[in-house]
Amino acid sequence: MKLGPLWLKIQIACGDALAIGPGKADLLEAIIAEGSISGAGRALGMSYRRAWLLVDEMNRCFDPVLVETIKGGGRERGAKVSATGLAVLDAYREMEREAAAAADRPAYARLRAHLRTEPVPNAS
Repeated sequence: MKLGPLWLKIQIACGDALAIGPGKADLLEAIIAEGSISGAGRALGMSYRRAWLLVDEMNRCFDPVLVETIKGGGRERGAKVSATGLAVLDAYREMEREAAAAADRPAYARLRAHLRTEPVPNAS
């Protein structure tokens, strides 16, 4: 989430893995909208493999899993975000909204008073 020069990025770790961050939250929303991991990947401009690896990492970090795959022939195939996934996504988005309030805090105003609009060019 970008608020002028303030960029907020909430990342939740699970050991050395990134359990959820802004990209994975976007992927969960795309799975909800598209009904499949491949469709979500296409909607976000990523390969199926990349989308699947992100889903796999999320699923290994949460119990129960966030994304359930639907196997079988015919129309009953794809993926869906589980009830746990919906709860995690909702909590993550709430944390983002709460963090965005930092832009209204005095500490941010003090920091911004010293921030240049662009970096000074390299001395070399």
